[in-house]
Amino acid sequence: MQRREFISLIGGAATALPMAARAQQGSRKPRLGVLRVIAGDNQRAIALQDIFKKALQELGWIDGSNIQIDYRRAEPNDGAQIETFAKDLLSLKPDVILAHTALAVAAFQRETKDIPIVFVTVNDPVLSGFVANLSHPGGNITGFSNFEPALVGKYIEILKEIMPGMTAALELYFAGNPDRFMGTHPFLEAAARYHAVELITAPVRDDADIERVISSLGDKPTTGLIVAGEPFFSGQHRLDLLVSLTTRYHVPTVSSFRYFVTAGILVSYGHDLDEQNRQAAGYIDRILKGANPADLPVQLPTKFQMAINLKAAKAMGLTVPLTLLAAADEVIE
Repeated sequence: MQRREFISLIGGAATALPMAARAQQGSRKPRLGVLRVIAGDNQRAIALQDIFKKALQELGWIDGSNIQIDYRRAEPNDGAQIETFAKDLLSLKPDVILAHTALAVAAFQRETKDIPIVFVTVNDPVLSGFVANLSHPGGNITGFSNFEPALVGKYIEILKEIMPGMTAALELYFAGNPDRFMGTHPFLEAAARYHAVELITAPVRDDADIERVISSLGDKPTTGLIVAGEPFFSGQHRLDLLVSLTTRYHVPTVSSFRYFVTAGILVSYGHDLDEQNRQAAGYIDRILKGANPADLPVQLPTKFQMAINLKAAKAMGLTVPLTLLAAADEVIE
């Protein structure tokens, strides 16, 4: 082989190597950018980050030793802050990004088509335009969806079991996250029709909206409430508001996450957030070792949890069926 051909061959091979793998060949350690969209007074933000970092450590990635992790947290209802932090992290030239929620993914997507992005807590990545399809994402974005059609229908089913006379269900969601609404609403509509329940939509943007909507249910004793599993509702002060209002006006309420029930909401049914963050660490490990995100399929949730707060049920004068209690992963008394 001629020297010129040899040099050309080596140069072509280097170009073909995934960017993250090439980064490890240089002197600098790989860099990971993390953007979580979650309320500042939600302690889950710290817990999820700790779970994620521990999962990385178990795969051999130690922050400050052989990887640099840059972390940012943005408020769910502050689009400008999300955009700013996304650009800030990209300016650090990360080798891979962890993006929490569709709002974060969209902010990164507008800025880069090259840097690998792994997402968690995204409702419908195909509908949102993040990936071509679930099996073959086809670009620089992949990750872990929190949506499964049967999950959404379960909300109506659970409320109907607790309140057999329910005639309507109100869907409370953050108006600033339309992708979430478009993705889940059709399935809620189908479940509502199946159970002969009227579905009412209620987009909200602030605490005043939440109070107005829930207080209006005080004179509608056969209406249940579905609170979307969105970061907008997850801050402690907003959880306290939801608990206070649903208790005061005796509104049976279901949401996605167990910590809502710990705070005082009646019932939750949803995917395991902790496990999803552990899985995300696995995808980041694979990308840093050379995998192409275009070839890593988007994963749907497979593990679901139900929690019931009997104290909340008693305060509303409700009796939770024994069959539902037996199916619950956690019962708070």
